[in-house]
Amino acid sequence: MNKTMVSQWKILRQDKWLLSSLTWLPIVLALSIWWIFSQGIARDLPIAVVDFQHSSLSRKLINNIDATSALQVTHAYGDVLSAKNALVGNEIYAYVIIPKHFDRDIYLNTPPQVSVFYNSQFILVGKVINSAILQAAGTFNVQVSAIKQLTKGNATLKSAVSKSVTIQSQITPLFNKNSDYSQFLVSAIVPALWQISIVVSCVLLLAANHRLYGAHSLLLKQPLAKLVKIIAFYIPFFIAQGGAFLYCFYVVLQWPMNGNFLILLFIQLVTIIACVIMGCFFYFLTLDAARSMSLAGAFTAPSFAFMGVTFPTSDMGTAAQVWRSLLPISHYIEAQIDQVSYGLSAWQTIASFMPTMLWYGLPLGLILLLIKKHRRQLQPELGTDNESL
Repeated sequence: MNKTMVSQWKILRQDKWLLSSLTWLPIVLALSIWWIFSQGIARDLPIAVVDFQHSSLSRKLINNIDATSALQVTHAYGDVLSAKNALVGNEIYAYVIIPKHFDRDIYLNTPPQVSVFYNSQFILVGKVINSAILQAAGTFNVQVSAIKQLTKGNATLKSAVSKSVTIQSQITPLFNKNSDYSQFLVSAIVPALWQISIVVSCVLLLAANHRLYGAHSLLLKQPLAKLVKIIAFYIPFFIAQGGAFLYCFYVVLQWPMNGNFLILLFIQLVTIIACVIMGCFFYFLTLDAARSMSLAGAFTAPSFAFMGVTFPTSDMGTAAQVWRSLLPISHYIEAQIDQVSYGLSAWQTIASFMPTMLWYGLPLGLILLLIKKHRRQLQPELGTDNESL
């Protein structure tokens, strides 16, 4: 066992936060995220109805809404203000307003204005509510139209339905056939947490080396070679974390996997190097653990939001797109989707992934400049000669 390994094992025994970020803490966070979304499909979301008509037709529409698997009508209010307060107070996820002249408009072939209000900040919930309401309204429209056809006479139930639904559509999702949002969200949230773990761990390990062995141990006598040796000790921990969540996703949970695990492991290794570069950059920018940790937290905090998984990248502002391009995990998640969902070849994935990752050579160059700067400040104090990196 060489000197670097001995010194790093000593640091791990003494620094509980670093040991936690490398071992049990990422596991607990990943399991917590999976448990939160383990149900997979949103069901029986509580909503309210404000029915100003109180007729058999309005009750039929309410029953259709309640019959959907995603929604459950749990409240009925006599005024809009009460329903709005319930929505603001998180008692319900949405409320439906059935207008006063609902029946009259149907009989006169004038489409009634049924309004639905929900909190669009809950992106996934809003999407589920919108889809379920459209499904219930479509079913109701077919039922009403079929009844009108039957009342005209000379029509069977089958022909009445066929006249009501002139075009039948079938929507088939290609890459998440069960619309399982745990598969959709967890496979992106966990890599985002993984990136945070790597960057934070890098700051912690550099701070620990600085604290235990002094600045001169990092900055003097071939600092670049010493830095590479220290980081190389921790790389297997990060690889194990990345490989573990891939194994859990696509072997234990048996989520669909159309690509190659080896390609993803290679891409994870490149992503780890990019994250380590950013962690080192934040630390050598200040040589202060608290400040560099704050910078690392601010940098990685919007990882999931800026990935482009839940919100289209094309709709992001310029600042968000620039920030996204700086996050290593944003490029990794694209490669993961290419492999897992699309099953692209190794060359296609690497060809689109590697050119963007080469840009992390810029912060690597800045790290070298920062090391030289700190060495110049440190050398007069120790009376040492200038050495090459």
